[in-house]
Amino acid sequence: MDIAARVRDALVRAGTTTPPDVMRAYKRALEREEDEKAAWILELLIKNARIAEESGRPLCDDTGIPHVIVEVGEDAFLPGCFFNLIRRGIAEGLLKLPGRPMAVRGDEIERIEQSRGLYSDPSKLPPAPFLVDSVPGDEVRIHVLLLGGGPEIRARTRRVFHRHSYRKVFEEVLTWMKTEVPLLGCTPCIPVIGIGRTHFEATSLMLRAMATGSLDEQSEIEDYITESLNSTGTGPLGLGGSTTALGSLVNVGPQRASGVRIVSMRLACCVEPRRATIKL
Repeated sequence: MDIAARVRDALVRAGTTTPPDVMRAYKRALEREEDEKAAWILELLIKNARIAEESGRPLCDDTGIPHVIVEVGEDAFLPGCFFNLIRRGIAEGLLKLPGRPMAVRGDEIERIEQSRGLYSDPSKLPPAPFLVDSVPGDEVRIHVLLLGGGPEIRARTRRVFHRHSYRKVFEEVLTWMKTEVPLLGCTPCIPVIGIGRTHFEATSLMLRAMATGSLDEQSEIEDYITESLNSTGTGPLGLGGSTTALGSLVNVGPQRASGVRIVSMRLACCVEPRRATIKL
C-alpha cells in the first residue's frame, strides 16, 4: 500500500474536483435562480468546475493550505512512519497539482514580516497540524482539505452567551455572516459552523463538518441559515440574486455547563470545500 501516493492523488483530486453534493447544489440553485446575471455566474462556475476536473487543473488560483484529518479505527493498526508518509504525499501532491508557491522563508519574525520572500517550490508549503481521532471499526480514513485565504480572512471563532436558547446562538452567528458575506466576494458560499467547549474543539468540529458534511442532507437549522443568507440578495460574486449560499454545514459537539458556547464559523467560498478522502 503506497500511502504517500494515495495522499498525493487525494490532494490533487481535492484541488481539481468539485464534490458531487456541491455540484448537485449548484445545479439546484441554477434551476431556481431567476436573476439573469446570477444565473449566468452560476453557469460559469459549473463550467469552471467541469473544465478543472476534465483537464486536471486547479479550481482556483489560490490552491489553499493543506489540512489533514485522520480517523483511526479502534481496531486498526498504523504502519511505521505513517505521518511522515502523509507529509510526503502532501508535498508530492502540491508539486503535481501544482500548488501556488506560498511558503514564506525565514525565522519567526521574518515569516511574519515576509521580509525574505517566498519559496518558488510549491512543496515547501507545510500542511497545518494534523487532526487525529479514533472511530469505531478497523478502517483508517484520511481527509485532505485545501483551505483558501479569502474564507480564512472572513472566518471567526468566538464565544457566544447562549441564554439557554439555540436560536440566540445561531442569530448571533448569522449577524457575523451577514457582515462578512458581502466582503467575501467569491459567493455563493457554504457557511460551515462548529460549536464546542473550547476554541480548539469548535474549530475541529467545523473542519470535520467541511470534510464529511453533505449538502444533500440538510437539517432544519442548516436550511434556516441558508435561507437567511439568501434573503440578503448578495448573490453570486456579489452581483445580486437569490443564491448567496448553496447550503450550510453545522456540527454541534459536547457542551459544558456554562452560559457560553464557543462557535467557529467559516464561509467556504464558491470553489470550496475542496476535499478528498481515502480509506485504508
